[in-house]
Amino acid sequence: MWYWIFKYILLGPLLALLGRPKVEGLEHVPADGPAILASNHLAVMDSFYLPLVVRRRITFLAKQEYFTGTGLKGRLLAWFYTVVGQVPIDRTNADSAQDALNTAARILGQGKLLGMYPEGTRSPDGRLYKGKTGLARLALETGVPVIPVAMIGTDVVNPPGTKGLRFGRVTVRFGEPMDFSRFDGMAGNRFIERAVIDEVIYELMGLSGQEYVDIYAATLKEGAAPAQNGQPPARLPQSAAG
Repeated sequence: MWYWIFKYILLGPLLALLGRPKVEGLEHVPADGPAILASNHLAVMDSFYLPLVVRRRITFLAKQEYFTGTGLKGRLLAWFYTVVGQVPIDRTNADSAQDALNTAARILGQGKLLGMYPEGTRSPDGRLYKGKTGLARLALETGVPVIPVAMIGTDVVNPPGTKGLRFGRVTVRFGEPMDFSRFDGMAGNRFIERAVIDEVIYELMGLSGQEYVDIYAATLKEGAAPAQNGQPPARLPQSAAG
């Protein structure tokens, strides 16, 4: 209930006023059944503007830190993120990553829409970064369609590093559903998973118009490598599965 109250009464009208969202390709989102909405990630508000324009409820996997704050403020934030459709996940090691994928598969098994960010974290500078293969493995294991989504302008309404909101113009652009059934039985093959996620990132690059950088965004944030412009991710030929 609270999800819909926030969407239509408490928060949605304010976001609509600030961002004046324009929606393109909404017909690509199925009216029922499971699907992965694979979005680029410019700002925290991505997780609010995407549900705002989609009629169905969307569940996101969110970092556990959002739910572990202390005191009254921490409890209120945990409650808020829960009721607006976010599920906490631990991202500290390989075991927790598998737990996150298991949680995601359970959500899809219930016929729900799952929102995921292939880059794994927000872009530090508005460019599009290398995708992580967790989404690819999930798509291959579950067989659900992947719908690429470009969020444009959310970093103007909600500039990274700030808590305030500003007036801007948000565009949410949906691409055609991506079907990876040609790779049935190949989940766990790291080369196939890399090809699948590269194909998703390639679609996001076309939808968003972002410049692509061939390193992980988290790596750049940690200061472990310089940001280098990279070649667009390669698309695996349709016949590559043999």
